[in-house]
Amino acid sequence: MGSPLHVLFMNSNLDQLKSLPSIDKLLLSDSLAVLIARVGKESVKLEARVQIDVLRKAILAEDESSLAWMSSPDFMAEFCQRISQAIEAQFASTLIPVFNLTGTVVHTNLGRASLPREAVDAMITAATNATNLEFDLSSGKRGDRDSHLERAICEMTGAEAATVVNNNAAAVLLVLNTLALGKEVIISRGELVEIGGAFRIPDVMESANCTLKEVGTTNRTHLKDYAAAINANTGLLMKVHTSNYEIRGFTNSVAESDLSELSKEKGIPFVSDLGSGSLVDLRQYGLPHEPTVKDTIEMGADLVTFSGDKLLGGPQAGIIVGKRELIDRVKSNALKRALRIDKITLAALLAVINLYKDPQRLNRRLPLLVDLSRPVAEIAEIAAQLMEPVAKTLKGKAQVEIQECKSQIGSGALPLDLMESRALCIVPVAEKGKTDLALNQLAANFRSLPKPVIGRIYDGKLLFDLRCLRDVDGFLQQLPSLNFW
Repeated sequence: MGSPLHVLFMNSNLDQLKSLPSIDKLLLSDSLAVLIARVGKESVKLEARVQIDVLRKAILAEDESSLAWMSSPDFMAEFCQRISQAIEAQFASTLIPVFNLTGTVVHTNLGRASLPREAVDAMITAATNATNLEFDLSSGKRGDRDSHLERAICEMTGAEAATVVNNNAAAVLLVLNTLALGKEVIISRGELVEIGGAFRIPDVMESANCTLKEVGTTNRTHLKDYAAAINANTGLLMKVHTSNYEIRGFTNSVAESDLSELSKEKGIPFVSDLGSGSLVDLRQYGLPHEPTVKDTIEMGADLVTFSGDKLLGGPQAGIIVGKRELIDRVKSNALKRALRIDKITLAALLAVINLYKDPQRLNRRLPLLVDLSRPVAEIAEIAAQLMEPVAKTLKGKAQVEIQECKSQIGSGALPLDLMESRALCIVPVAEKGKTDLALNQLAANFRSLPKPVIGRIYDGKLLFDLRCLRDVDGFLQQLPSLNFW
């Protein structure tokens, strides 16, 4: 659209102010038509007012650069482009994909497990349709949303019943608040762990209105310690799997089977918080052993709590399995409604659990296991493929080499069991005393790419562990976009 603004009366501020385009004229501009169709007229109108106000202030301040720009024959097109860019920034999601090259596969800060195609399709179906979330199709009456998941979960775990909430901390909170409200919860001192975000087991107990009763010492706890602590106000015995650390040396902990026998003898529930919650023996995929939920149930735990988004490889969820009578009590707690999952999470979780029914192909279909079981030879091939183009891009800025490294599962799972991997090791070329500055700037440059690359800084080097890199072409294609300091 042509603009009359290239003929401006520059004799006075008043003439310049009168020359500003009207909102109505801008909204009729062909340059903004597509944007209006996508985001609506109201958003564009509000931003147009903001941008006109910016120009009005520039005129009153006699800003020479702005006045010169307004005199340009391309002013109207450029002004509409400015409005468009501002609107695009407002509507752009702040949640964007990144390359996880940290070496931590299940990275809490990067969203933990990626979901399989089956789960994504299930989420889309649930999100775009009315569903029988809480509707019993056979009776025509209200149903229970847990019914969609319970059978599949019980088949995998051997439990009598199951229920699901929005994360494992919520699962623990709900169990404690249901079974030990106003009572004591006995737990080994060595299991009072702190999980992500400085969230501690004692804090969960306090929030659930329970009283923590520690037994044993940091490194050694015996069955007699639990037995001696039981009294008339004991609500339950609890065991927490210390998945984010391990004590070695002169240690002792009490087996689930022994705690189960003691709890039955005393008539109080025994709850085991597994945290990561593996549903299968990981050793069949060449990975370290982690206690499974089924093992824990078979050893006598009355209830087991675990995450859906750690070793299970699904969406964020907290799963509670165990004795039906106890699960029914948990589900009747008023907090359950506040902590329940929505239909989209439910659909994704069910799709992931169903993949476990085909264990022979699980490590080829579940993204988490694909990454965890990836052969080091395959990772080395990727490193060799990336070495030359990355070195060429960083020529004169950094030295690049391939380095052996160790990946970890992450999110508190098997913290001491590492997997052999390969990384690009990048060392910036910098003046003496400025290496740290250059290193941090280099990492920031990679984070500023269209699809940010997240590595880790260690021992004066920027490391890109390639275990989780699948889109090699996408990584290479954006290298020319790197901006250097």
